[in-house]
Amino acid sequence: MTESLQAVDERTARELRGLARVLVRSGYADHATITAALTEAVREDAPAIDPAGLVPLLIGEAVVDVNAEAEDWPATTDPDRLDAVLQELERLGLVVVRYTSDHHAAKRELEKADDPQGLVFFTDTDVWHAVDFGMLELKVWHPDTANVAPGEPLLESVLALLNDHNLPSTFDEGRIEVTLNWQRRVEL
Repeated sequence: MTESLQAVDERTARELRGLARVLVRSGYADHATITAALTEAVREDAPAIDPAGLVPLLIGEAVVDVNAEAEDWPATTDPDRLDAVLQELERLGLVVVRYTSDHHAAKRELEKADDPQGLVFFTDTDVWHAVDFGMLELKVWHPDTANVAPGEPLLESVLALLNDHNLPSTFDEGRIEVTLNWQRRVEL
């Protein structure tokens, strides 16, 4: 891969590796989705390079790196605890949308539900931010799509569940900021 990336500047090479890293480490994107996103990025940012040769190498490097690190991870990671919170919220009647493209897609899922108690969602870019910076933004909406506000029972319930699962979180500017170490096991 190094030879393929020598045809581009250091910044572009770093960005392509960074994109591969967050896509793979998200643990949500499948191989086809990762391949498509990286192929598009290579075509845009490094048009002189053949994506068919470079993309598998970018993915392979990212998978090797995360799997090597995973050997030292605890048995239960922060994303495992987050999954437990999200499952509990689903049992309580909230619609939970994971790794969605945007709030429009999350809203469509809410509209499909029968008598939802609310919506909790996060986007793909929220996960990428968590991979790099250790903070995931959760959005929490009422069934009518209004944001929750401080002091409301729905917000307090979500915050309490996160706290009960050792996921420090605060409500700030319409969203919950969850501090976590993004150690999601990858299956590609």
